[in-house]
Amino acid sequence: MSPPGERQPPHLVPGGRTVTPLNSPLEVGVRALVLLSESHPLSLDLTQLVALDYLVLHSGEFDGPRSLHPDLPAREGELGRKRELLEQGLLVLIRAGLADIVSSKGGLMYAATETGLTFIEVLEAPYVASLRERAEWALHHYASLTHARSVTHQIINRAATGSAYGGGGHG
Repeated sequence: MSPPGERQPPHLVPGGRTVTPLNSPLEVGVRALVLLSESHPLSLDLTQLVALDYLVLHSGEFDGPRSLHPDLPAREGELGRKRELLEQGLLVLIRAGLADIVSSKGGLMYAATETGLTFIEVLEAPYVASLRERAEWALHHYASLTHARSVTHQIINRAATGSAYGGGGHG
């Protein structure tokens, strides 16, 4: 507890846990909303979102546009944490009215709402434009559930064998 009159830094939450905006549910949620917006009116499930989010960030490994994030060792380990962060990020989007849960014969899917579509349209940051470009590429090449599972297996196999993709990488 801070002494009276002394303000607690904004990045601390109750319990003393530090929250950073990078790789937080908020950041991952915005990336998910970009994917949901670019796939609209089609909805995506969590497996697809995990694979597509990886593809958006590391597109150069898959012969796509230059990767947004650097080629770091063991980045395949992102997959486990990414699923949890995506679930949390999707909850943020749903609570904000930017995304909805859609029930389908295949299970639970997620879709951008009209408010979510408008939200993404008004964002003007160059990073968001890069996300949208890569999301469009990833959805065009890997949106099906079969492709999402295939990409996930490729990433896991690469981690197991220690091999790297021959793609363009980060540059």
